[in-house]
Amino acid sequence: MATRQEDLALALELVDVADAMTLARFRASDLLVETKPDLTPVTEADKAVEQTLRDRLADARPDDAIVGEEYGSSEAPESGRRWIVDPIDGTKNYVRGIPVWGTLLALQEGDEVTVGVVSAPGLQRRWWAAKGAGAFATDGLAAAPRRLAVSGVRALEDAQFCMSGFDGWDEAPDGIERLLALARACWRTRGFGDFWGYMLVAEGVAEISCEAVVSLWDLAAPQVIVEEAGGTFTDLGGVATAGGGDALATNGLLHEGALALVGR
Repeated sequence: MATRQEDLALALELVDVADAMTLARFRASDLLVETKPDLTPVTEADKAVEQTLRDRLADARPDDAIVGEEYGSSEAPESGRRWIVDPIDGTKNYVRGIPVWGTLLALQEGDEVTVGVVSAPGLQRRWWAAKGAGAFATDGLAAAPRRLAVSGVRALEDAQFCMSGFDGWDEAPDGIERLLALARACWRTRGFGDFWGYMLVAEGVAEISCEAVVSLWDLAAPQVIVEEAGGTFTDLGGVATAGGGDALATNGLLHEGALALVGR
């Protein structure tokens, strides 16, 4: 059985591969884009990255299950471990040439996410964590990894709130109203969406990020990174999970107050 640090090292190696693949096709004039049944886009890069990571995981961790956005679940009945792959989080940005996209890779053991990596090569940024070992990041301005810690902001009126947009909020009763109530309670609201909002919470430069409709592969890696940075990560019902279909991440100090306004 691999150690947690060995699993983290493998995850970092795999996102190196993913970064090279996604950067090679970013802003390519002949990028192939298709529409999935849910009317969201998928590119050749999404598919190629996920298949490559699946193949490498099958070789390196043959007893582990795999679940990914594009190719579903590959079960390993005897294993309590599964890798969770989002080949490109922010595909709409990727298609439009906006550099806010990244590969998300996480390891879940039982009900707990224990390893997570978020790599955004278009931003020259990467974040990672292993349960019990802290969260870290590198960027194009830093020569060495830095340890992450959430902010110490204690009042909503002093908080910076990140949101992806209004998508999905109108599907829940009073969803838009709840979102606006939280936004009005905070000092500042900005549209840093997808993985980036959660990473800004982990870095301590924002206090709150939430989404109304989101999937396991969007949340697994951010969850462990936020938690290892000292924050709190739940669904909008207050359950600490990456599989709840929606999400709220905070610096922890503001979680109950934010949940009271935006929770379901």
